Amino acid sequence: MTAIAIIVAAGSGKRFGAEKPKQFLELAGTPIIFHTLQRFEACSAIAQIIVVLPAAETDGFLAKAAKYGLQKLKTVVAGGNTRTASVWNGLNAVEPNSAEIIAVHDGARPFVTSEEIKRTIEKARETGAACLVAPVTDTIKEITPDGMILQTIDRNTLRRALTPQCFRIEILRRAFRKIDLLNEQATDESFLVEKLGYQISIVEGSPRNIKITVPEDLILAESLLKLPASRNSKF
Repeated sequence: MTAIAIIVAAGSGKRFGAEKPKQFLELAGTPIIFHTLQRFEACSAIAQIIVVLPAAETDGFLAKAAKYGLQKLKTVVAGGNTRTASVWNGLNAVEPNSAEIIAVHDGARPFVTSEEIKRTIEKARETGAACLVAPVTDTIKEITPDGMILQTIDRNTLRRALTPQCFRIEILRRAFRKIDLLNEQATDESFLVEKLGYQISIVEGSPRNIKITVPEDLILAESLLKLPASRNSKF
């Protein structure tokens, strides 16, 4: 059985403030979404890619993708009103009995490596669910509702959730069937699986696996592309 990637790129990018969704903005002359898709194309553990886009962007996308050598991209589907609904649309596009593992990834995270993708898939195959994470480097404070510091939290026990997040397909489907797709405000799939009471393994990843959300992130992304590979790995 194989692993299928669902690349979620259906957002409008309102926080970015651009005239078009951020995933279609250019990074070193190439739209961000194609940088991301090329990482999954290059990963030997991925057999097929499904991309979830805004409905207005689905027409002709496969033809554009072919120009970037994306042979694993077979399916493009329209997203929903929430991230949760968009991932569900992608999951419903998976053909029956075609995948053992589903890898869900943010379309605006173009710096994930093929090795990180592969390790997260392998951990999910072993344990059922795995999330790529990165260390928290800032000192973290818990605060009260009225804006006072309550305590300092030990950051050694904390991690930032990245993507991909990988799951055995039956676990992910079970998690989605337990929720209200219209009202669930989950920001990642691990949260939904956690609600099942299922333990999720972690895979340590690089902090350079940033999500491009605001204009400053695009400036940082341009800088990361210029760094030598050895420097990038330590970012």
